[in-house]
Amino acid sequence: MTSGKGGLEDDFASTASGISAAIQSVIEGKAEVVRLVLTVLLAGGHLLIEDVPGVGKTMLAKALARAVDCSVSRIQFTPDLLPSDVTGVSAYIPETGEFEFKPGPVFANIVLGDEINRAPSKTQAALLECMEERQVTVDGTTRQLEPPFMVIATQNPVEMEGTYSLPEAQRDRFMARISIGYPTLAAELGMLNLHSAASPLDGLLPVIDAAGVRALARMVRSVHLSEPVGRYAVSLVAATRTHPDLRLGASPRATLHLVRACRAYAALDGRDYVIPDDVQALAVPVLAHRLFPAALAGPVLADLIRSLPSPGATPAVFPASWARPRPMAG
Repeated sequence: MTSGKGGLEDDFASTASGISAAIQSVIEGKAEVVRLVLTVLLAGGHLLIEDVPGVGKTMLAKALARAVDCSVSRIQFTPDLLPSDVTGVSAYIPETGEFEFKPGPVFANIVLGDEINRAPSKTQAALLECMEERQVTVDGTTRQLEPPFMVIATQNPVEMEGTYSLPEAQRDRFMARISIGYPTLAAELGMLNLHSAASPLDGLLPVIDAAGVRALARMVRSVHLSEPVGRYAVSLVAATRTHPDLRLGASPRATLHLVRACRAYAALDGRDYVIPDDVQALAVPVLAHRLFPAALAGPVLADLIRSLPSPGATPAVFPASWARPRPMAG
């Protein structure tokens, strides 16, 4: 890669743009949400989509899965789902008198976990090794998960009936958490025509395959992170650990995830270097779900970004809603 805007290889820009356009043909009016999804994919992370029912969480995940020609599986999390329903199980074969491993749905490049917070903690925990180590251990045998491997989990707000809060260790495995939000009136009107005759997913064709995603991810890893910007990212994460409004700050894993996400975010903007604005743009989606109490995470992060000296960043603008903390559930 060469430096400067437009310095990324043409294949990266055109392919990333094609994936984005394909997803946006299904999810209208959510360009920044789609960019965040691609950021997590190319950074090698996992994504948590949290929002109320009916705003397109599952549709967004399915659109990404359709745009990438690779193995895809879906897990519907329910209160009776067992860990073996996720990872797989060793089954006895009478004909051979031996046990044979039957892989679970986690053995796919893109794993869609629907309503992950409706399952008990033991089943949620079955994903921990898979997400962090990219491997599954069953009956003492460890099996690797082929890259790319991305878990896209959806969850309804914890305040809703029949949902459970994800444990801190589980949340920390997700690189980012996003909310889709309600569409604009224009987008919702357009949706009436788009979804009335047939599912828009039916016409969505793959733009890239698994090997292509691996190639783009290698390009992302070469995006330059300068020492001042690296210090800025570390200082921001460290500041969450001492803020008086937070009982739990972000972990060192969060720092790594933030920097990896910034590299992908910069690449999607056509740059082969990270700027402070990338750190500011990704602070909330990458860090907020790791902080406790989470309801205050947005305002706290906005306050920290304003207070920390930035190496040449433009002033950050934050939604007014971040200044109005929501009450904690329960």
